[in-house]
Amino acid sequence: MTDVALSPDTLDVEFRKRTEAPAPDFPGVHTLGVVEYGPRPAGPSLTHRGVELTVPMAAAEADGFAEVWTTTRPVRTGYHRGIHYAYDGEHLFCAGHLPAARSYARKTEEAYTALLELAGELGYHSLFRMWNFIGRINEDNAERLEVYRDFCLGRATAFEKSRYPLRRLSAATGIGALGEGISFCALSAKSGICTPLENPRQIAAYHYPPKYGPKSPSFARATHVRHTAAATGTAEDAPPPQDAPTHDRLYVSGTASIVGHASVHAGRIEEQVRTTLDNIAGVIGDANAAAHGLAHGYRLTDLYRAKVYVRHAEHLDAVRRLCAEAFAPEAEIAYLNVDICRSDLLVEIEGIAR
Repeated sequence: MTDVALSPDTLDVEFRKRTEAPAPDFPGVHTLGVVEYGPRPAGPSLTHRGVELTVPMAAAEADGFAEVWTTTRPVRTGYHRGIHYAYDGEHLFCAGHLPAARSYARKTEEAYTALLELAGELGYHSLFRMWNFIGRINEDNAERLEVYRDFCLGRATAFEKSRYPLRRLSAATGIGALGEGISFCALSAKSGICTPLENPRQIAAYHYPPKYGPKSPSFARATHVRHTAAATGTAEDAPPPQDAPTHDRLYVSGTASIVGHASVHAGRIEEQVRTTLDNIAGVIGDANAAAHGLAHGYRLTDLYRAKVYVRHAEHLDAVRRLCAEAFAPEAEIAYLNVDICRSDLLVEIEGIAR
């Protein structure tokens, strides 16, 4: 990871080597949550760094890194029905883990129901980013249903029973993990203005046809968030002043080589990377931003943090080369060798633009 100073914005994220000290780079900056990508799972747990979750996504210790979410507001932590959480008055970070099981739909439904219940009770109604790390993602469960589709069934049922509108679904990633079970984490906002975006090149994931499983995946292609800044040290339960400055972020979902609803370029890694990058450019660009009521869009070079998931280790060099050509030189990009949500997909890319 590169040494990039944390922004003093109210919410930010950086990638760090797992051996680096967790101390913030600015006075008054607090840690809301940490996701460690390492060889062994752990957590979630509540620590001095808010919520910590370790997911088995790196084959060796040296390949791991930490994703550190920080805020300029003081942080409180808590626990609710299997959900570990931290909040600062504007943002809620929560995480959970489901142990290995013969099937996951019921437990996933319970976990997501608890997550949505918690966010509602605390007043963080605008879910804007979700991650799901799924062991054996392309294998069948005990009922001969693919594990990813099993997970999607439970997640969709939770949203439906909670009467969560499809048009408010947030950006998300559902990706393979090297261990067992399912780990997940999410971010939600209190007063930030969240705008989910779909992609004109793709059918909305929640409208996929039944061939992809009993319930469609529950996410948007991206979420634009206008975060409200707070003075450093502001109490976590204090509302932001009406004239508080804002900063915009666009959170891009895990994106792959899918056009319409179909996977394309089976077995061809370079074509899949290019299609994936075209999909990201389409969802974040000016035309699509305007179609969703936003003042402006973004370019691939505006992505300042990205995670790239690659199914086969032998493809890493080609993927790195193509990403280096597309993204800005100063962008922080992390690469992980894990399975993708569809067995015919070789790569998936997510990111944050500013």
